[in-house]
Amino acid sequence: MSARPITTITVDPDRLHHGVWSDKHSKTIGEGDIAASYSADLIAVHGRVRRPFVHQGVLWACVGMSNHPFECAKAYRLVEAERFAGETTTYAEKTRDGDAARADLFGFYRGVRVTQGGRDYILVGPPAVFIAGEEEQLGLFTD
Repeated sequence: MSARPITTITVDPDRLHHGVWSDKHSKTIGEGDIAASYSADLIAVHGRVRRPFVHQGVLWACVGMSNHPFECAKAYRLVEAERFAGETTTYAEKTRDGDAARADLFGFYRGVRVTQGGRDYILVGPPAVFIAGEEEQLGLFTD
């Protein structure tokens, strides 16, 4: 089987900004909502995600960020557990066979149960890649 095509979504670059730590305020200033939702560390250790971001009315959690060759973030949709009809798993169960998890056509985190704000969710793949820029700039990175 071949890999599923990756969906790319162009967003305002500010949504991907990492922000800057302020000693004066003891917090990060100017962090975009997509960058702030980065949760791969929490998924692996605690089975939860940070506050998700919303795109077109859908909740998403970021699992990876990159600045090369352009600023982007990989994210999975969050679906309320009671609305998900598929098979679910935990991060620990998923990684018992890392090769199979990485080869999953719907993405590494597909079907992983997580919590956020006291609610249960399922990460749904395939993931999408959110790219900083304007729609017409995407033509620079495609065939």
